[in-house]
Amino acid sequence: QVQLVESGGGLVQPGESLRLSCAASGRFNSINAMGWYRQAPGKERELLAQITSGGSTNYADSVKGRFTISRDNAKNTVYLQMNSLKPEDTAVYYCNADVRYYRQYNYWGQGTQVTVSS
Repeated sequence: QVQLVESGGGLVQPGESLRLSCAASGRFNSINAMGWYRQAPGKERELLAQITSGGSTNYADSVKGRFTISRDNAKNTVYLQMNSLKPEDTAVYYCNADVRYYRQYNYWGQGTQVTVSS
């Protein structure tokens, strides 16, 4: 009943910036926590940032100070502003959401590729 669609990935050089978006659509009563994850080939999926419906945030040490998570509740969209990108940030980036529709469900987007290379 809920679809999450990421956008905004691409190829950038080290030090540049990208902003990822993830829009939720479908039938739901509310969205609680949303988060961004990434997964590089051969590596485990890594939690990068979380944001609650009230705007409280948490960040992984690897991105703290460089990435900023935010959300627009009116648009059912979560964003990830990524600054000072490094080659080690190269991965597929996924959004995740805890969605309530009479009971709580967890959903994943399909992912968007971010490549940081000179």
